[in-house]
Amino acid sequence: MTPPKNDKNTRTTGRPTLNEVARLAGVSPITASRALRGVSTVATELVEKVQKAALELNYVVNPAARALASAQSHSVVVLVPSLSNLLFIDTLEAIHRVLTPKGFEVLIGNFHYSRDEEENLLRNYMAYHPRGFLLTGFDRTESSRRMIEASNIPCVYMMELDSAAGVNCVGFSQLSAGETAAEHLLSRGRKRLAYIGAQLDQRTLLRGEGFRKALQKAGRYDPDLEILTPRSSSVGLGGELFLQLLAAHPDVDAIFFGNDDLAQGALLEALRNGIKIPEQVAILGFNDLPMSEHMVPRLSSINTPREAIGRRAAEQMLTLMAGNKVARPVEDMGFELKVREST
Repeated sequence: MTPPKNDKNTRTTGRPTLNEVARLAGVSPITASRALRGVSTVATELVEKVQKAALELNYVVNPAARALASAQSHSVVVLVPSLSNLLFIDTLEAIHRVLTPKGFEVLIGNFHYSRDEEENLLRNYMAYHPRGFLLTGFDRTESSRRMIEASNIPCVYMMELDSAAGVNCVGFSQLSAGETAAEHLLSRGRKRLAYIGAQLDQRTLLRGEGFRKALQKAGRYDPDLEILTPRSSSVGLGGELFLQLLAAHPDVDAIFFGNDDLAQGALLEALRNGIKIPEQVAILGFNDLPMSEHMVPRLSSINTPREAIGRRAAEQMLTLMAGNKVARPVEDMGFELKVREST
């Protein structure tokens, strides 16, 4: 008995194909593909037909198969060091809003502030032939750098700036932000200024360096008033380090925290222990997280343009994926000092 001919539009696994979805919806396979990818140019009624057909057939998109078929995927990989930090959530939301309507899938990797974890993620995602990489900062392993360079995949770096030739990046000067923090506290007449940083990623260290340089210039720097810990930044840790610092140096009259959650923890411990803010100690945070303006007292902080960075980085990526050069490869989005009751 002669076996039936294999229909190129069906899989031997028996799983439904894109062609079957297209036939059921009464559209071409290309239209069906675009509708399922969320391409904004597909008419709403056609999208509804395709989605209904896919649901009826229990069709699931296979991104790996799509990449193999076209030798190019529709995925953009975004690697961030944390998904618990609202800083990166705002950035990711903005990236989604730019890329998804253009038909791109956003693949998110969390490397937990580990350079080795980021290297593993890069290696694994390379197998999917992504169209682009959106990466956080410039601190990574040499192997990661070589992989990125050898891949010839467009790459945009976020949160930091680098004027090196061929680098596309969107961010702000972490060093300048630290200097601004010191200058603000000094302008308030503070004389014993401390810096508390956690996690110790490159950006936290750069903020601390900027703070230190400004204090040295003013003749107010004391190395004993720096607390740097690799522990994860949190409200609880902020309160703990605040009390630890004041116990050792009761004359401290201003503290710059490397992240708002640390500063929020300090405010809570100050309230609990009857320490008057800012009369006894001025407290300044960083990133201006949503809860900061509702603390008691309201927390002064340096506002970082998280959403704008994500949006502009994604726009740069669209330009690069279209085969064009970015007009301004280095984009400084700036930052803003938000002065409130705590300073």
